[in-house]
Amino acid sequence: MLKNIFKPINNWIFVTGIIILFSVSSCQKFLDKKYSNRITTPQTVKDLQALLDDAAQVMNQKGTPSLGETAADDYYILPDRYGSMNEMLQAAYQWKSYDYLYPNDWSICYAPVYNANYCLEILDNIAQSEDPATWNNVKGSAHFFRGYYFLMLSWVYAKAFDEATADAAPGIVLRLSSDFNIPSERATIRQSYNQVIDDVKTSLAYLPERALHPFRPSRLAAFGLLARTYLSMSMYDSALVYADQYLKLKSELIDLNGDEDLGPLSATYKFRQFNKETTFYTEMNATATISLLLTSRSRVDTMLFATYEDNDLRKLYYFRMMSGYPAYAGSYAGGSRQFTGIATDEIYLIRSEANCRAGNLELALTDLNELLSHRYKTESFELFSSTNEAEVLDKILLERRKELLMRGLRWIDLKRLNKEGRNITPKRSIEGTIITLAPNSSYYALPIPYDIIQLTGIEQN
Repeated sequence: MLKNIFKPINNWIFVTGIIILFSVSSCQKFLDKKYSNRITTPQTVKDLQALLDDAAQVMNQKGTPSLGETAADDYYILPDRYGSMNEMLQAAYQWKSYDYLYPNDWSICYAPVYNANYCLEILDNIAQSEDPATWNNVKGSAHFFRGYYFLMLSWVYAKAFDEATADAAPGIVLRLSSDFNIPSERATIRQSYNQVIDDVKTSLAYLPERALHPFRPSRLAAFGLLARTYLSMSMYDSALVYADQYLKLKSELIDLNGDEDLGPLSATYKFRQFNKETTFYTEMNATATISLLLTSRSRVDTMLFATYEDNDLRKLYYFRMMSGYPAYAGSYAGGSRQFTGIATDEIYLIRSEANCRAGNLELALTDLNELLSHRYKTESFELFSSTNEAEVLDKILLERRKELLMRGLRWIDLKRLNKEGRNITPKRSIEGTIITLAPNSSYYALPIPYDIIQLTGIEQN
C-alpha cells in the first residue's frame, strides 16, 4: 500500500486518535474555542470537524504541490547560487527525473485525502440529527478537500486533459477509502477529473454559502474550484458557468491605489493574509517550492517583469528589487510562504477567458478591465479595447500570468495552452548551457516517487 503517504499518520491522529493543534495567531477569532491536546478517538461530529480544521499540520498549510512551480518558467536561479541547490531542486529546475524522497508532493497531498476519507466513513455512523449544521459542514468539507487535492495531484502527476486520450492515459491514484489494505491503482485521466468534479459538486449540497474562515470550504469556494477545474480541462463553457456563480456572490477586489488589505511599500510582504479576495486558503508546501529560493537564489524572469507597465501598481506590490533585479514579494500569504488558494482575482480572469473563447468579447473585456482598474494607477488607467478575439485572448492570458504569478497555476497553464497549440517552450541557462522543455513533453507529468512505484507497482510516468 501507500505506506509512504501515511508515515506522518502512524505516529499521530489517524491511527490512534486526534491531536487537535490549531494555533494560528492571525485568525484568533476563529480559534477562540479552546481544545485540549489529549489523544482521543474520533467519535462525534465535532471531533471530525476538528480533524478537518487541522489547517497547520495537514489540511491547508502543509500544503499543495510545489514541484510544478519549481519546474515552471516564471523565475530563474542566479548563476552563482545554482551550485548551492540540493540535487532534488537541481533536478526539478533542469526537468530531470529524480528519486523524490519522503516527504514530497505525493505524500503531502494524500494526507488530507486520508483525513477526508476517514471523516466520511465515521460520519456514516453518526446521525445527522445529532448536530445537523456541523454534520453537513463535515460532509461537504470532506468531499471538497478530497476533490481539491485530487485536482492538485492531477495537475502535477498526469498529462493535460485531452478528450481524445483521457480514457486511456494514466491519471492519479484515487484513494476513496482509509483502508490501508486496498491496493493502489492509477485511474485514467478522465476518471481522475470526474472524481474531482463529483466530489466538489457533492460538497455544494452540504456547505454553507460562506465559511467561518478561509481555512474552511464553502459553496463559494466550491464554485471557484469547479471553475478552476474546468478551465484546466479546457472546458470553457463549464468554467464560465461556475465562475459566474462565484462572482454573483462575491466580486470585491483589492484596490492597489489604496486598500486596507495592503501593507506599506517598504514592507517585504505587501498583502494582508486572509484579505478580501481570499475565499479558500492554502499554501504551497516547502519541500521543493521556490519560496525556499526566493530572494536568496532566484529572481523573477526578466522578460515577464518587463510586461508590467510603469503605471501598473503590481510592479510595486508584487516585487522588491534586489541588486537591481526583481524578486517576488506578492503572495497573499502575508509572509514568505506561497498562497495557492482560491481568490476572486483568479475567478475574474477565468470568466473573462471563458467569455472570450465563447465569442462574448464585450463581457470578456468588462471583467478584464474591472480587474485591471484595481491594479493600475487610477489617474493613468485606460480601458483595454479590441474587436479582435485573438488579440483579446492574448491580453487575457498575459494578464493571467502577471496577476496569478507564483500561485501554483503556471504549470497547468503551460500544459493546457501547449495542448491547444501555443507552443510555449521554457528555457534555462545552466552553467553556460541552454536547455529547453518541449511543448507537451512527457516531463509535464512529473515522476512519481520511486518508493511508491516499488510499493504499489503502479505505472511510472
